[in-house]
Amino acid sequence: MMNDTDTDIALRLAAWWESNARDLPWRFGRATAWGVLVSEVMSQQTQMGRVVPYWTAWMERWPDARALADAPKAEVITAWGRLGYPRRALRLQECARTVAERYDGALPRTYDELVALPGVGDYTASAVMSFAFGERIAVIDTNIRRVLARAFRGEESLGGSASQVERETARRLLPESDKVSVVWNQAVMELGATVCTAKAPLCESCPIAGQCAFLRNGRPGLGQRRTRPRQRFQGTDRQVRGLVLEALRGLPSGGTLERARVERLWEDRVQLDACVASLDDDGLVEMLPDGSLRLPE
Repeated sequence: MMNDTDTDIALRLAAWWESNARDLPWRFGRATAWGVLVSEVMSQQTQMGRVVPYWTAWMERWPDARALADAPKAEVITAWGRLGYPRRALRLQECARTVAERYDGALPRTYDELVALPGVGDYTASAVMSFAFGERIAVIDTNIRRVLARAFRGEESLGGSASQVERETARRLLPESDKVSVVWNQAVMELGATVCTAKAPLCESCPIAGQCAFLRNGRPGLGQRRTRPRQRFQGTDRQVRGLVLEALRGLPSGGTLERARVERLWEDRVQLDACVASLDDDGLVEMLPDGSLRLPE
């Protein structure tokens, strides 16, 4: 149940959202439910600004689940481009096939059905329920957790998996009205992404600074994290896998990357072979008998 302070914060955030929300192409009722789901999958661990051109091109090419379900794997992997974590592209296609076959191409409308789809977890299912279907449900991501922890509990959100306290806070603060709850979820998430950021929050620009317990307490533990520091990219398996996929995406349709060209991509042969094997295990490449590679058909 929201008290007067909670209600005041909700009203301020709603007004701020109306004037400051980023004009992303899947917002404001301009995308189908499937388009919203695609945006959420693409946005996992990826900045929104990078997602927009990929999402736009993707939806023009495959506007619904049936279209994506029938697409060649090589085209799907190529279209994913440099979004990162390319296994998500194939999981999204698996999801599309399930939707096409089991739900006649229409995204299911219940949480239990959504979370059972390939590649769809609690956050994505909740986001689709709220943003696509307008249902009252708590959406809990890193940005929302940070804003709620700071503004209402006066403490830093330390990352890691969502705690029971964080989930209870999100559910307690969720407005009763379906329509208002959608705006609340969007506004809190947007505030966390653009103003109440992890390391350098713009408190001077925050619409709820006057009500924020974290600011009032002197911003204790600002930027402190429970999770391990982010792994550097240079020299990692992620970089090597990315180089291999980038080389394959640059080939003509159906082309192969000869073994000699593969070996020139990375000096450490042991690491290179391990990364190629992991890409093969993930279904992202096909290894041919002569050692050359191609995107799966």
